[in-house]
Amino acid sequence: MGAREGRVAGAIPPDLPRAERLRRILDRDGHECVWCRLPLEPGDRALSVDHVVPRLKGGPAWAENEVAACRPCNRARGHRSPAEWLRERPQANRDAILRALTGLRDAIAQRGGQG
Repeated sequence: MGAREGRVAGAIPPDLPRAERLRRILDRDGHECVWCRLPLEPGDRALSVDHVVPRLKGGPAWAENEVAACRPCNRARGHRSPAEWLRERPQANRDAILRALTGLRDAIAQRGGQG
């Protein structure tokens, strides 16, 4: 299967320039940090991308595993699991986290893993 075949519907293409990828992630996640709801816009110094399933724990560098987060939340979360971090962040955008986890599950099923 080619790189463009089997792409998840509505997926953010992996070959986008970083700025465009960040803009699309912000659009998808509602222009706020998914963990604390701080408003975020392209170019904000506080803007970062957080991997819902941490890379250190096997999470891929796919847009399905990336959410908009402010740098303080991203730094404070470290490599904690989404479930653990959600317990500490009751204000989190649970819909965005669930969407990311579901999208990641579907992408892994379709692509067959990270390889």
